[in-house]
Amino acid sequence: MKVQTVSKTGVGSSTAVPMNTNVTPFNVGFGVTVSGNVDYTVQHTFDDPGVGFTTWFSHPSVSGSADDDGNYAFPVTGVKVLVNSGDGTATLKIVQAGI
Repeated sequence: MKVQTVSKTGVGSSTAVPMNTNVTPFNVGFGVTVSGNVDYTVQHTFDDPGVGFTTWFSHPSVSGSADDDGNYAFPVTGVKVLVNSGDGTATLKIVQAGI
């Protein structure tokens, strides 16, 4: 997978980046960079992307107001960044292994 990039300026969610759950191993690395004043959370879903992403879960350790990185070692079907407050920008870059 090429690096996928989504960003969100101001409060709200970025678009979701669909993941390929048919690769082995399913390993996803990601990083968030911030500019300006922003508080964000990285979220993932297990919903079928063909039906739509409706239920989101927050990553257990990647959130806040500073640049950070993390990973998913277990399959998820989509990843996004949620800006909880602020008027800055949170940019999420994702790379999935095996593609």
